Amino acid sequence: MSAVAEPSKLLGPAEIRDLAELLDLQPTKKLGQNFVIDANTVRRIVKAAGVAAGETVVEVGPGLGSLTLGLLEVGASVVAVEIDKRLAAQLPITVELFRRDSPLTVITADAMTITELPGAPTTLVANLPYNISVPVLLHFLEFFPHIDSGLVMVQSEVGQRIAATPGSKIYGSPSVKAAWYGAWRTAGQVSRQVFWPVPNVDSILVRFERHEQPGTEEERLATFALVDAAFQQRRKMLRQSLSVVLGTSAAASARLEAAGVAPTARGEELTVLDFLAIARA
Repeated sequence: MSAVAEPSKLLGPAEIRDLAELLDLQPTKKLGQNFVIDANTVRRIVKAAGVAAGETVVEVGPGLGSLTLGLLEVGASVVAVEIDKRLAAQLPITVELFRRDSPLTVITADAMTITELPGAPTTLVANLPYNISVPVLLHFLEFFPHIDSGLVMVQSEVGQRIAATPGSKIYGSPSVKAAWYGAWRTAGQVSRQVFWPVPNVDSILVRFERHEQPGTEEERLATFALVDAAFQQRRKMLRQSLSVVLGTSAAASARLEAAGVAPTARGEELTVLDFLAIARA
């Protein structure tokens, strides 16, 4: 087999089930294991992510390797982070069968514990487990400033929330925290039918481009604490919700006024820069 595989050399339903049987794998909800079985969807994800030949991509939760093979197909190098030891051990074997001598590095670890990555990947592409998608995303943006763009597939509701703008009913803590690191937009829905097993929710692609962080690390922590307080009681005015962090309603009102924010405003009206101004005031 040549280094450049034939167009058909991605995993389909039969290959996915064969691999699962080989590994005696019963996909678990706990690990959010829903495997993509449609090659067209894989290529669509890779294209939407803008991955080009020669790039180093980090993939979180590669599973049985559907997306990994798609990334390698366009000439990228892949650093794959997989928590399941059986899947992590099988991935290089699968890749060697389908795409011999491809540049793949597998890290067997919980993505939330990773603080170093080989090869300084510049792009993050992942089918993220629904239950931990936002924490994993924020963790990688915090620890790996060399990741300057990416695309993740997440539960539709979660993805809409990440990309939401101020004033929207779904705008919340994930929206503000994501905006600290970059600009976000949705990049298309994904049918539940392209997964095995079929999940009970639809998925969405979310694309991001990193921009320079608006403040220091100390300011980020202070800003995120305010964001958490504001959205834990999102129906309340900020002078009330932020009193948990700032001491009293009067102290919160004074801080808000100093930052140029109305004490009667609610968290969903504020941008990340507004929250940062409150932290700085």
